[in-house]
Amino acid sequence: MIAEALSPIAAAARIGLTSNPKTLPPWLFYDEQGSHLFEQITALPEYYLTRTERALFETHADEIFVHLASEVTIAELGAGTATKTGILLEAATRFQPTVLYQPIDVSPTALDEAAVNIEAHIPNVTVHSQIANYITEPILIERPADTRILALYIGSSIGNFAPDEARAILHNLRAHLQPGDTLLLGTDLAPSPNKSIATLLAAYDDAQGVTAAFNLNILTRLNRELGANFDLSRFHHQARWNPTESRIEMHLVSTREQTVTIPNGDPFTLHFAPNETIHTENSYKFTPEAIATLLTPTGFIPTQTFEDPNHLFAVTLATAT
Repeated sequence: MIAEALSPIAAAARIGLTSNPKTLPPWLFYDEQGSHLFEQITALPEYYLTRTERALFETHADEIFVHLASEVTIAELGAGTATKTGILLEAATRFQPTVLYQPIDVSPTALDEAAVNIEAHIPNVTVHSQIANYITEPILIERPADTRILALYIGSSIGNFAPDEARAILHNLRAHLQPGDTLLLGTDLAPSPNKSIATLLAAYDDAQGVTAAFNLNILTRLNRELGANFDLSRFHHQARWNPTESRIEMHLVSTREQTVTIPNGDPFTLHFAPNETIHTENSYKFTPEAIATLLTPTGFIPTQTFEDPNHLFAVTLATAT
């Protein structure tokens, strides 16, 4: 059982770290410590994404449910502790007597916290949690009688994936839906006259170093779960803006020539040159046109988009066709 649990991690490490350039998939961030660090990131002054999306929900939640015009069950990919989702759940209870909420996440700790908080503070919401990596594992979405599904993919999580990967995630989600079901998609917007590149970079390289700790924790996880011998003091966090791909990139930069061994799972040895990096995350930034281009081929039609006054972030409601 232990070998089976480590298999996806071992496979991801071998594939990514033996490629050129070296990479690791961002889902490896979210062990218990990584999930905790990410929650800290969302409260940082530089990280505008969470508070801006939260403000959009506070302003438009009722409008979203008026637009749906039917009772729904709410399923969320990558729910975490579902802090912002509570705003939407509270709004849903104003439009229907009971709500089934189905959070899906890799972190059982985060899901437990979400369930306890929601059921304690929002009457008439029932939580059916599902521990799963929605990227690599099958998921199940329940459909109570006489309800439609409102799927949430918020927090700009879709931006962590290359366009073909993002489309694959939405295709897989669409396979669980019926025509007339809906998706609420959160996307961070590309630089504009209202939004500087410096604002973007600061969101991924905060002054307190929390994002750096979050990035380096991926090496701690490989040390713990695969027996690797990464020396974290020999790597440093770096955020870059890639204008060609319209994305922020996170890297771990090797500060010297070094060798790392990964003995568990599928053993192998890594060699790093000075300043060589492990590319750990992309965060794609979208224009309104790019959002439509992403959704339409995957079986969704955008029906309404909400942006904050400074055009930092967008939340798009889309209908499954």
